[in-house]
Amino acid sequence: MTDIVMTGGTADTPPTHTAPQPTSVGPLTGWRLMLAAIAVGFGNFLVILDTTIANVSIPNIAGSLGVSSSQGTWVITSYAVAEAITVPLTGWLARRFGARRVFVTCYMAFGLLSLLCGLAYSLEMLVAARILLGLCGGPLIPLSQMLLLRIFPPERAVMATVIWSLTTLLAPVAGPILGGVISDSIGWPWIFFINVPIAAMFGGIAWVLLRGQPDAKEAASVDVVGLGLLVLWVGSFQIMIDEGRNLDWFNSGQIQSLAIISLIGFLAFLIWELTEDDPIINLRIFRHRGFTVASLTLSISFGAFFASLIIFPLWLQQNMGYTATWAGLAMAFMGMTSFLFGPPVGKAAEKLDPRLLISIGLAFMGLAHAWRTFLTPDMTFGQIALPTMLAGLGMVMFIIPASAMAMASVPPREMGDAAGLSNFMRVVAGAFGAALAQTGWSNAMRESSTEMASGMTGANAVVETMVESGMSPDQAVTSLSYIVDAQSMVQGTIDMFGVITLVFFAASAFVWLAPKPSGPINPAAGH
Repeated sequence: MTDIVMTGGTADTPPTHTAPQPTSVGPLTGWRLMLAAIAVGFGNFLVILDTTIANVSIPNIAGSLGVSSSQGTWVITSYAVAEAITVPLTGWLARRFGARRVFVTCYMAFGLLSLLCGLAYSLEMLVAARILLGLCGGPLIPLSQMLLLRIFPPERAVMATVIWSLTTLLAPVAGPILGGVISDSIGWPWIFFINVPIAAMFGGIAWVLLRGQPDAKEAASVDVVGLGLLVLWVGSFQIMIDEGRNLDWFNSGQIQSLAIISLIGFLAFLIWELTEDDPIINLRIFRHRGFTVASLTLSISFGAFFASLIIFPLWLQQNMGYTATWAGLAMAFMGMTSFLFGPPVGKAAEKLDPRLLISIGLAFMGLAHAWRTFLTPDMTFGQIALPTMLAGLGMVMFIIPASAMAMASVPPREMGDAAGLSNFMRVVAGAFGAALAQTGWSNAMRESSTEMASGMTGANAVVETMVESGMSPDQAVTSLSYIVDAQSMVQGTIDMFGVITLVFFAASAFVWLAPKPSGPINPAAGH
């Protein structure tokens, strides 16, 4: 099963190799196996870390480059979209050039492009570098998963899956922590510079230790038309939801054009991929109800989770007065509970109905965000951390079994396509969730501010009182406006967490539309 994914062959048609393969040096064992696992796992960790490491640094980056925080979010979404676009290309790249070669090449390129990000002196240059970084980072996600299962013996496949899942879970939580500490202490460029030595060291270790392991290559074609349509509709839709709030949505001709382009591109993409013999994304996988429900549940939930990772640290900094460091530390508790409960959840998924674990995990996520709807500006650090810990438990309970159930719902010959499609859906959902959350948050704050301003019948009296206390009229008006803005941000944040809560509870119920598995699912079986 794993060999099918690695070589790109199917159960019915073995791949045709066009190049001689290196002689195997035998399976890795002992310290060589663990060191190789760490090196490979860090590839996945770095890529996912970079989806959130800039979250708490956006105010610093925007201020340094002379742009608004809203424009600064392009640093996040441009990377995520570029990453999503190259994930489906991974199968073709691995077949054409070899999984190990592509992995190490992308690993090293990721370090070099991180250096370029840190050297950026304008938003345009930074966004361009982040796009290139995402293009190199996308293949590292599924290839790290593939290589971990290749180097571990079959009887220890669960360990390989747990390592990969933990890097997937911990990276988006570690990002805000590292981003905050680094931005406050030595400057935002270093959130990118730190990737350089790590990528060089672990990429080199992976190259040395995996050298001589089977790394099949074959003649493979790529669906150029499908790729072009994918870039067209994903890119235009992402720009539309990113810029819509700045251009008054569909009152803008630019937004109208982007909407039409994305819709036509999406429909053309569906038609082409469903009729192409060798599509870049095999949409026929959706005929498996278990895969469809599990992947949609995972994608929708990850989009909501990523949205909260955008909103929460920004609220802590802009409304609560937290530094980037403390905003990151407030997120750390999510990583702690994820790390502690990751291995037990992996074991539980082997024995219990995965739908039950997923549903409970998503319910915990919903409860954690419902808890946040009671936030106030005078909350203590501990009160902020408690729901974050609950969210960490919920996160690990839905991501591991949902990924396993999605992959185990398809026949072995289709697992490679299913893995690419599932990862693509998850990454795109994260990018779209971040942009939609920013738009919804801005709209909620604007509506709340308007309601408060219209309801303040005694505003003049308040200003007069402030003037009598020693303020100038301008200071009094500014102070009152600041109070209204702060309260509207609190209310807007509460409204968004309410929406995210509903998404998690809906996903918790939606997963039960999947057919009951015939037996317990091995978390490693689907990868």
